[in-house]
Amino acid sequence: MEAFSHVKVVIGIMLGLSIRHLLNGAIKFIQHPGRSKPYWIHLLWSFYVFLLLIHFWWWEIHLSAIKHWTFPAYFFIVIYIGIYYTLCALLYPDDVKEYDGFEAYYYSRKNWFFGVLAICFLADFVDTWIKGNDYFLMQQLEYPIRNIAHIILCLVAMKVNNKTFHAWLVILAILYELSFILRLFMVESV
Repeated sequence: MEAFSHVKVVIGIMLGLSIRHLLNGAIKFIQHPGRSKPYWIHLLWSFYVFLLLIHFWWWEIHLSAIKHWTFPAYFFIVIYIGIYYTLCALLYPDDVKEYDGFEAYYYSRKNWFFGVLAICFLADFVDTWIKGNDYFLMQQLEYPIRNIAHIILCLVAMKVNNKTFHAWLVILAILYELSFILRLFMVESV
């Protein structure tokens, strides 16, 4: 348990920085309303990533089941959290001066955003496996279907520029993630 306490600190710091980056980026729309135009689809993706971060932070309590930590497992967890931070940084860059607001920025960087998001869902398989083979096998069928479907949809989103597609994708992603979290954690609590 002592090693997990050490790992928990790093998880908390990195996820805290990720959430801070998201909140700081979103609050700038209130602080400086004339500086850059917000885009509702971008804002919804920000909320979606916020949900993923909160879900991840809650879910990582299962790392406490690991009895013997190795540096590769620890390193992977740090990289995995770094992927989440990268998503936050892609959503809210330091400035968007060369773009006409966040709509133009979103579509110009969607390949990066969805590519990193797909990597995040791939990494989730490894994260689940690190918690132990029994834990990995304990996951319901919905888990691999969810991750694979998300990866495929991310790859499609990288290719599609249709605004209606992106609007429906983010709305459905949020609704599904809320449903997944509620169904998962209404039954199981930490």
